[in-house]
Amino acid sequence: MAKGGEDRGAAAAPRLVIVTGAAGSGRASAMRVLEDLGFYCVDNLPVGLAPTVVKLVGESGKDFAGLALGIDPREKLFFPQWPAIFAELEHEGIRPEILFLDASDEVLARRYSESRRPHPMGHGGISVAESIRQERQALAEMRERASRIIDTTATTIHELREIVTAWVKGAATGEQMVLSIVSFGYKYGIPVGLDLMLDVRFIPNPFFVPELRPLTGLDRQVHDYVMSQPDSIHFIEEVGRLLEMLIPLYRREGKSYLTIGLGCTGGRHRSPVLARALRERLSASGFDAEVRDHDIAR
Repeated sequence: MAKGGEDRGAAAAPRLVIVTGAAGSGRASAMRVLEDLGFYCVDNLPVGLAPTVVKLVGESGKDFAGLALGIDPREKLFFPQWPAIFAELEHEGIRPEILFLDASDEVLARRYSESRRPHPMGHGGISVAESIRQERQALAEMRERASRIIDTTATTIHELREIVTAWVKGAATGEQMVLSIVSFGYKYGIPVGLDLMLDVRFIPNPFFVPELRPLTGLDRQVHDYVMSQPDSIHFIEEVGRLLEMLIPLYRREGKSYLTIGLGCTGGRHRSPVLARALRERLSASGFDAEVRDHDIAR
């Protein structure tokens, strides 16, 4: 039987999540979710201290789900050092996971305008738009390394909680990949963080039917119109077949989430209907998926 100290040492390394992303995209909210999920959370800790904190959390004897460190580009001790720090952690058997929050430039700028707070990267009188651009440059490599990217452009606090919770639990067990289907409108730009993207603008547009124009894909009349098109049925069946083949392959490679985007012109009619039809098709094959409508309220 192993000694008590050796047992603690074997189980000492907690899960480490680095929470970062664009200022105003919901990093603080994501940290609160992780805290509620049992993580020991530290915001703006110099990442050079991360190995020490990981060790302390692991040796604390407390049943934490893991350690979450909130980082932004102002953390000058972090960004020059993070590749070396990550290498050190991995050498110690700890693989940092990066949870990256993002949103469109338009929404980030509006959030700072509404809050009347200066952008954290703003200095020397530069504009919010330029601050956002500089921040994206600083975060580019971290975003590239991200384990999970969450686009909060059209996400409520409740939805963010569900997304973070599903990711944490799915990645922890390794048994469940989180599937998300996002409807969006090309006229507003492509949402952040899509793994697969499909254009559904070949379906006749309900926008040009006067009685359907003010409605959305959540209304029965629009649903019936879109799903009465033979191409809609064919599309859902063929994409369903493709995903039946792809999802197990992604799972085999250890992917913990898959985000599928369905885009129409405005994101109000065709894509919300087809997103839900695809969810039903996947459910029939034993795959659970969540649906989010990125632009339905625009």
